[in-house]
Amino acid sequence: MIHKKKCHTKSSKIVVNNKAYHNYFIEEVFQSGLMLEGWEVKSIRSGKINISESYITSHLNQMYLCNSLIQPLPMSSNHIFCNPTRKRKLLLHKNEINFLSLKKKNIGYTLISLSLFWKRSWCKLEFGLAKGKNMQDKRIELRKKEWEKEKFKILKKNKLLS
Repeated sequence: MIHKKKCHTKSSKIVVNNKAYHNYFIEEVFQSGLMLEGWEVKSIRSGKINISESYITSHLNQMYLCNSLIQPLPMSSNHIFCNPTRKRKLLLHKNEINFLSLKKKNIGYTLISLSLFWKRSWCKLEFGLAKGKNMQDKRIELRKKEWEKEKFKILKKNKLLS
């Protein structure tokens, strides 16, 4: 009997877009691969990436990550031209692209990047179908967070007194 080794999938977060959770209601989360160049992978490994203002667009039945900034390393990109804000193609199945483009056509919805992580040796993007928050929603969420902190302090104080 042949025993296969169990493959432990290591995934480590490179960067997380916390601004997205503050400004949007995230309704669904998706994962996809990215088409990257060699200098981009080296820059991502050293942590020189910013996805806080990035979003996803569709063009000619393909999905692209726009407005993400990958700063080139001076030692690895001195012989080629590097465009740090170029559109990067997302690797998705055709049915996923059709589903996402249909959802995105609804009024008020957008696709925004949430995090970038390593899955084994592959760089993956986690993005979400999001709907924008208004100021009132943000205030309500802030009050909930403050109440949770206050509740935790009260419980901690009562446990110390008991």
